[in-house]
Amino acid sequence: MCEPLIILGTGMAGLGLARQLRRRDVKRAITLITSDSGDEYSKPLLSTGFAKGLPPERLVSHSALAVADQLNVVVRTHTRVTAINAEAGLIELGAEILPYSDLVLALGAAPLPIFQVAEDLRGRVFTINDLDDYRAFYHALSRRRGSARVAILGTGLVGCEYANDLSGGGHQVAMIAPETTPLARLLPEPLGRVLGEAFEQQGIELHTQRRLEHMAAEGEWVALHLDDGHVLKADLVLMATGLAPRTRMAEQAGLVTSAAGIHTDRYLCTSAPHIHALGDVACVAGVNAMYVQPLQASAKALAATLCGEPTKVSYAPWPIIVKTPALPVVALPPSCEPARWRLEGEAPNMTALAEDAKGNLLGFALTGTCVRRKVELARASPALLG
Repeated sequence: MCEPLIILGTGMAGLGLARQLRRRDVKRAITLITSDSGDEYSKPLLSTGFAKGLPPERLVSHSALAVADQLNVVVRTHTRVTAINAEAGLIELGAEILPYSDLVLALGAAPLPIFQVAEDLRGRVFTINDLDDYRAFYHALSRRRGSARVAILGTGLVGCEYANDLSGGGHQVAMIAPETTPLARLLPEPLGRVLGEAFEQQGIELHTQRRLEHMAAEGEWVALHLDDGHVLKADLVLMATGLAPRTRMAEQAGLVTSAAGIHTDRYLCTSAPHIHALGDVACVAGVNAMYVQPLQASAKALAATLCGEPTKVSYAPWPIIVKTPALPVVALPPSCEPARWRLEGEAPNMTALAEDAKGNLLGFALTGTCVRRKVELARASPALLG
């Protein structure tokens, strides 16, 4: 009997791959293993649910049981893999050992908290990276019975989307970050300022160029002490300080990893035979792109490879659409430092073109009505992984 193909992770990467595999092969034995509930949901909806007042169950498209039935797969929920034995082709679940024909690591990325949360702050300080996290934060907000004051640490993509969403849901939001402007990794400073102004017009407080020194419980409040001596008080704190690929298990198994993820080639093959990686955890030919389109392209290519049609993955120049209704933002960050950013338009409708020394387009950033140029500029931009 052929051993099953095992997929670790039931997020968009793991389930997306399972669906692509079933389109090609209806009989192959497939087992999905996850440490959470295994419910299928769209992760991008996590940062749009609070403005719409969506309870966690409204975000679920299929339960783990429905997924198992629909795809004719085994789904093992609330199960932790303790080790991978790459030489023997086995995974360990505590005392239980499972063999595999192929193993796919779709482990995703984990939030990077900037410090250890004190015991007396548990239940008031959160990260949101999956449905279980959303569920915990949603219930914490619900217990406030009205508008809550939420402090968000970080003004990157995740922080900005949640700030806009929570503000849209009627909550008071304050953002804290050491950068000069929001979305500093995606937008040149002039466009970041425009986004910051739009946030402030919506009532979001911005505390940029500030660092959090420490947090402390003060009665019903969380007191956030900043490096300029200012103290903010919040009901709840959301840490949005970045994500790191979950590489520890792969590293312990002897696979090649780095801070950028589990290293794979263009076929999504790791340094160990019959072990593959995709999604946020994978560094594909030197590129880790934690966005939906690269994930979907990887799932489709890997399904073909696992079904006997070796297929290299390619990443087109896919712009990032930021979910900030206060000011529409689209960005295609350049893969290398541009020689200059060429600015066009006036606030809030601006275009920034990243160019090399010869004037070639490397990437772009758009705000306001200029986001309609995203298709035109994407076609003129270099592929992320051609």
